[in-house]
Amino acid sequence: MLHVRVVSPSDVTAELVAVLVADAGVLNLTVLPASVRNPDGDAVLFDVVQGRANEVIGRLRQLQLDRRGSIALEPVATSISAADQAGAGRSRFDDFAPVWEEVDARIRADGRFPPSWYGLLVIAGLIAAVGLLTNSQILIVGAMVVGPEYGAIVALAYGAVRGDSALALNSAVALTAGFALAVAGALLLALTVRAAGLEPKAFALGVRPVSHLINTPDWFSVIVAVLAGIVGVISLTEVRAATLIGVFISVTTIPAAADIGVSSAFGSGQEALGSAAQLVLNVTLLAAVAAVGIPAQRALWRHLTGARRARRTG
Repeated sequence: MLHVRVVSPSDVTAELVAVLVADAGVLNLTVLPASVRNPDGDAVLFDVVQGRANEVIGRLRQLQLDRRGSIALEPVATSISAADQAGAGRSRFDDFAPVWEEVDARIRADGRFPPSWYGLLVIAGLIAAVGLLTNSQILIVGAMVVGPEYGAIVALAYGAVRGDSALALNSAVALTAGFALAVAGALLLALTVRAAGLEPKAFALGVRPVSHLINTPDWFSVIVAVLAGIVGVISLTEVRAATLIGVFISVTTIPAAADIGVSSAFGSGQEALGSAAQLVLNVTLLAAVAAVGIPAQRALWRHLTGARRARRTG
């Protein structure tokens, strides 16, 4: 269930209330006339069951309340209500249907890149560089979790699909600059380690199993990236944070960027090229899966909820 706060111009409120009263998924409707300032208007508060949220928000937009007033959504963690439990007119899919306004807002939020975003990407690259030098898979996994790049990849794909060139361009620039900074950070760290003679003996002897896994992309890399992309889209739309973390540690993005720097520092040009290929492969596949998967999931949910509701009312 969602709690919705609307600021409605006085000339629209009557029509808005009529729309809400007619919807069985709307509960706890409250109207406070002339109680809001900046923007001025009436406060209309109500709860809406998950499966009806997309339709109700669509009606609010049709009334131009997103332009002339204000719409705010808040998830309701617990609802103790007989009306909600009754679920009049709801299909079995309604409780799980994504609220696409929330999905859109979440993706767009991930498409903003403050200085801390670049800082986290550089730190993740440094952690991965240490993991490569010490052949530590634990540090590689840690770097994957720290890296914030997946949100930018999804924002890039979403902007391209939705025709939002600003979102797509900003995300592409951020990814390019962020990975370049991560590569530079790993390169400087590796050069310092090499100059000081601090590289581990095994790494100096060419025993680099972790690096080898990263700089040799193959068909298994493709399979993992596609599967992780599918899981990422599902996790993003259904707010499954724990599962989304699993996506971060399934694909080789920031470790590949770090390996470009480390391999370059130690004169391993072929390995650096292999890591660059791995990086491009994973970013491309994740973006492609997101570009196809988000619209496909939206269409699937529209079909499931619409078909079920039509059978119930038919």
